[in-house]
Amino acid sequence: MLFNLKTLRGYRLHAVDGTIGEVKECFFDDHHWAVRYLVADTGTWLTGRAVLISPHAIMGVDPDTRTIHVKLTKKQIEDSPALDADVPVTRQFEQAYYGHYGWPVYWGGPFMWGPFPDLERDPSKWGVSEGGSSVPDQHLLSTHDVTGYHIQASDGEVGHVDDFIVDDEAWALRYLVVNTSNWWPEKQVLIALSWVERVGWSEEKVFTHLSRSAIKLSAEYSGDLPPTRDYESQLHCHYDRPKYWESAVVGKQRG
Repeated sequence: MLFNLKTLRGYRLHAVDGTIGEVKECFFDDHHWAVRYLVADTGTWLTGRAVLISPHAIMGVDPDTRTIHVKLTKKQIEDSPALDADVPVTRQFEQAYYGHYGWPVYWGGPFMWGPFPDLERDPSKWGVSEGGSSVPDQHLLSTHDVTGYHIQASDGEVGHVDDFIVDDEAWALRYLVVNTSNWWPEKQVLIALSWVERVGWSEEKVFTHLSRSAIKLSAEYSGDLPPTRDYESQLHCHYDRPKYWESAVVGKQRG
């Protein structure tokens, strides 16, 4: 199911033995465009620490109660490797974090989730992950920081990042919600992350090979609800791009 990230912010994170906080933002990588962690706002609990929840720990999302169910205890989270709230997430920290929970590392293979194209929740299939270098050792990107970045099309700027569309099955970022109001009043459009060339930190821009005219002529996105499959099909046909949900290996699909 697809969710607007702005909608997920504020969702209650409920552990096995109680609430641990609310969703504050996400960390993702720009190699597979996968959500690597939800960042929890824990209030007065574990103050000063960045509490990260990997999708490996998520059992499900309940939009009716605005709750994300987490299959961890509060004690497991409290005993996990500590990360200062203002310190970047490094590979060294991630190795300790994944080791603490015993999950297969996402950088240990060619797919979105390391040796697996999708989240594999059956421990008997995990095997031994060597933690290879299929995904470069890099700091993760914050959805909070990237929101507001300008979109650089092949022939000029075209808008700015207003939100993200998240797939809670693969925990992938599927689309950027682009506000084009500086060019075309009252219009939002979607750009798939697989059509993004790169994110420029120093320029505070997201680069795509799509042209301004192609983006302008794409179907308008209302922003009130996640896109329907019909809308997604129309969007992919407009850009003549393959549909990610028809790919044989969804987790590896990048465009």
